[in-house]
Order: sequence, then structure tokens, then C-alpha cells
Amino acid sequence: MMANLSNIRNFSIIAHIDHGKSTLSDRLIQDCGAVADRDITEQMLDSMDIEKERGITIKSQTVRLKYKADDGEDYILNLMDTPGHVDFSYEVSRSLSACEGSILVVDASQGVEAQTLANAYKAIDENHEIIPVLNKVDLPAADPERVKQQIEEVIGIDASEAIAISAKTGLGIKDVLEAVVKKLPAPATSQSNKLQALLVDSWYDSYLGVIILVRIISGSIKKGQKITMMQTGASYLVEDVGYFLPHKQNASELGAGEIGFINAHIKKLSDCKVGDTAILTGDEETKPLIGFKQNKPVVFCGIYPTDASDYDKFRDSLERLHLNDASFEFEAESSTALGLGYRCGFLGLLHLEIIQERLDREFGLDLITTAPSVIYKIYHTKSRNLPKEERVDTLLVHSPSQMPDSVHIDFMEEPWIVATIMTPDEYLGDILKLCTNKRGIQEGLTYVGSRAMLTYKLPLNEIVYDFYDKLKSYSKGYASFDFDECGYKESQLVRLTILVNSESVDALSIIVHKSKADFRGRALCSKLKELIPKQMFTVAIQAAIGGKIIARETVSAMRKDVTAKCYGGDVSRKRKLLDKQKKGKKKMREIGNISIPNSAFISALKIDD
Repeated sequence: MMANLSNIRNFSIIAHIDHGKSTLSDRLIQDCGAVADRDITEQMLDSMDIEKERGITIKSQTVRLKYKADDGEDYILNLMDTPGHVDFSYEVSRSLSACEGSILVVDASQGVEAQTLANAYKAIDENHEIIPVLNKVDLPAADPERVKQQIEEVIGIDASEAIAISAKTGLGIKDVLEAVVKKLPAPATSQSNKLQALLVDSWYDSYLGVIILVRIISGSIKKGQKITMMQTGASYLVEDVGYFLPHKQNASELGAGEIGFINAHIKKLSDCKVGDTAILTGDEETKPLIGFKQNKPVVFCGIYPTDASDYDKFRDSLERLHLNDASFEFEAESSTALGLGYRCGFLGLLHLEIIQERLDREFGLDLITTAPSVIYKIYHTKSRNLPKEERVDTLLVHSPSQMPDSVHIDFMEEPWIVATIMTPDEYLGDILKLCTNKRGIQEGLTYVGSRAMLTYKLPLNEIVYDFYDKLKSYSKGYASFDFDECGYKESQLVRLTILVNSESVDALSIIVHKSKADFRGRALCSKLKELIPKQMFTVAIQAAIGGKIIARETVSAMRKDVTAKCYGGDVSRKRKLLDKQKKGKKKMREIGNISIPNSAFISALKIDD
């Protein structure tokens, strides 16, 4: 039996990372009686071990709750818990598109942070009704009045009726549920009875195939009906429909305004693109819904198995991970230094770290990661006289090995971002210096009480190395950071090649700004000198841009005292032995192979500015 549309509320919980979204979700589930008290665990909606250990949400989750309000009516609440980290902002935008309202959670001690601001604006863009909630009011450092003022000044929404809660102790949870029922709108009624279902998410089940999470905009869907995906044109017979309580619960049908899952024995994730519209097969007149743009990887790096015999296992592991996380991409590549591996694309550095950890934990793989990179645009000299928009030979590269020779490059462009940084005033000087060192351009600086809000334009390739770690270090963890892409900009970029014993090591080559090439070249050579063990011959470590050597370090040879047996006699006898040794070492240098330790590739990423 379908629920009354006026008694349905679809809402998301949005906040900055670690402001208590998942804990609030747990309390809402507990207060609505969806799970017995004995079965309650922390972070119930976080399904991965890595989410629970790190205390972060990586993937949006949904749960259907039943709530009897003070007005005596029974309501259906479809709650979507969302990630708080900037890398997973795409998950947030998808969840918001399936809802009519949002609960904006703000830590009453820390106040408005960068991701609070970004997520609130996403909700405003979706025309959401927003309920401000001040969490952690039981902490000694909590200052609800100051945070209310911040919400009004920075975000620009009325916070006079913001609800003070403690998700940990359960204080104020009833008030949140009543506000959801009274303040958030019911799903809009549709004039059409024809099925329109928005695909919000999808994941792979090893027994059932692809499971789709949908928001029914109009019409209804039930078992036995045949549906078609409008983008791909693929058609499937619906085997099951239902919703999460939070455990999976089959239902007879899903009606307008409801959020639930569809199982149609779909074999491939590529057949059901997130943001697509599902319709009943034969209803060709039905128009597709406005979906959302596909997420694109922004950070790329090469990943190689330490043991070459693990390559097949590594490939299978990536394919299995990709089934449940379609947001990362991979393609085969080979390196003379590291052998066979894959070039992988990620949403950000945290996403890269999580995929690495899952490969290690779930599949027991020991891996080497090369320096992270971004997508660069290279304009060829052939079409130098044409306007930029009309050039057809533009190259998109994300690896130094893909770069053509410098004589064929007219100019290069790199992606830039607009970063919003919020920090306590006392750390402002160090953070301004950090942004300047990263080639940043200051766009704005405003104050909200004792907190400064900085707006900077920064090149993305400066962010992917260690910007976030340094920001947290300089601010003792108090600064927060969010960014949006703002297009490409022409830059003086060069390929820095590392040569060991006159052989190019492609895994250590990087694309870097010309102004920083000398420093990075010297730093890399110096670091490699410490890490490469001594050989029987002298090893030259060089950094080059094109044919020009810009830095050099030498690992001296292990020496044997060949003159030790000469107790006297003419000096020519000693010279003869030394010349013989010199010739032998020269021959060794010509035919010898240098084994670069795995630690060298990891240490190469950790070079301070």
C-alpha cells in the first residue's frame, strides 16, 4: 500500500566533515524505532569498515523511517545521510536532487566551516527548505548564540529558530523530527500518472547484480513491469522493489514521492547511469528528468604492484572495486622502472587514499603509487594561427609520458580552482604564505567574528600534493577548506625528467611549473642520493628539462683498496692497478642495472616547498 503523498518527507542531512551527521542519523533511527535498542550500533548507515574507523561518510546512504507526530498523523521520513568531505561533494549533490529539504548540522563549538558553506549553497540551489541544527551543545566550548550569528552572516539564512541538540546524548532529537514534519514540504504532486524515476545511485551485489536507488517523481513501479533507461535505451524486467529500514525490505510497489530500490538483474553498472530517467517500456512520449552532470576524476596517479606476479590479482581487484565505486577510472600502463600497472583517476586525494587502503585491506595487495597529477591541455604548434576554440589537435594529458616533445608544444593550460578557506585569525599569516607559495591569487578576505574567510584562486596541481596536510598543520587542525573548479589557464609548465645512470625513470618524472622546476629537481636528486644504495660503480642522478640538466647528485662507488698488496716498488705499479680498476668500473657502469628501492617512489612525493 502506497503512502499518502502529503505525509511523506524527503530530506538530507548536510554538514562539514566531523560535525555529527552520522550520529544524528543514528539518533533519528533510534527515536523512530526503526531498529531495536539492542541492535543499535554507532554509524549505522556507514557500511564500510574504513568509514567507521575513520569516522567519515564516503557514500550517501538512505533509510525510510515511520514517525508518529504530535499532531497524531503518521509520517514517512526518507532520510539521506551524506558525506562531508570536499572529495565526495558529488554524492551530496545527487542526494539533494532527490529531496525537498535539508537539515544543516553545524558544530556549536567550531561554527560554520568551508564545507558547511558549500553544502548549504548546494541545498539553496536545489530550492530546499533548510532547518539549521546546532549539534554538540553539551560541550563546554559550545557557543550557540555566536554560531547562530555566523550562520546568518556567512550563509545568509535565518537561524533564530535553530534547534540546539546533542546527537550523542539524544538531547533535542524530538524537536528535529517535529521540525522536519512541520517545516519541510511534502513531495510535489505530478499531473502525469506515467512513470518517471530518477536514478540517484547504483551499486553491485554479487548475488543480485546491479541494485538501483531511485526517487519516484511520478507514476509508480511494481514487480513484473518492464522499465527502460532513457540514456542507454536498455530495458529490464523488474524483479523486486522496496526500501531500506535500514535493512532491505521488499514492497509491493513504489509510488510518487517515495525513495527506494529496484532490482532488475542488471549485469553492468554502465547500463544504468546515475542521473538517468527510468520509464515504463513503451512510454516513449515521457520526457527525461533534468539529471546531474557526470562526475569526472580530477586527480590521476599510476599504481603498480610491488611484486610483478600480483598483476592479474591487481587487475581483478580494480574491476571488483569499480563495480561498487564507478567514480574512479583506470587504464593499463607500463613503466620501465615499475613494470605493468594502471593509471587511475580519482575525485581527490582522500578518494585516492581510500581506494589504496581498500586494495590493501580487502585484497592484500602491496602497491607503489606514483606522484599524483591532474589533466593538462596541450596546444600543438601546427594550429598556432587558429583561435583556441577552433583547434582540433588539442591534447589532454595526465601523465608526463604522454607529453610530446617541447618543440611541438605551442602552449599548455592547467586547471585552476576557487578555494574557500575558513580559519581562526591567529593562523591567517601562515595560511596566506602557504597560498602564495602555491602560486595562489587572493580574491577576497572577510571576517566573521574571530574567524577569517579567505577566497583564493589556485592551480589544482599545487593542491594535489600536500596542500591539505600543510593547511591542517599550519592551523593546528582548525582551518577548513573547500573548492570548486574554475576552468583552465595558460601556464609555463615543463616535464621534469629524472635520469639514473643516464636512464630515464618515467615513474619519477613529473609535470611542474617552470618557476619550481629547479627546486624540485634538486630536491628529488638529493632525496634519491639518500635512498639509492651504493653500487660497485659511480651512479649519476640527474634532473633534466628537455636536453638541459638542471640538477645532479652522485652516489659514490664502493671502493676496494687494490693497492693494499703493494708494499713498495715504483709508483707506476700502483697506478697500473688503479687504472685497471677504473676500466672495470667504467665497464660496469655501461652494463650495470640500478635497482631503485620502492621507498624512493613514496619519498619523492614528500618534498617540502
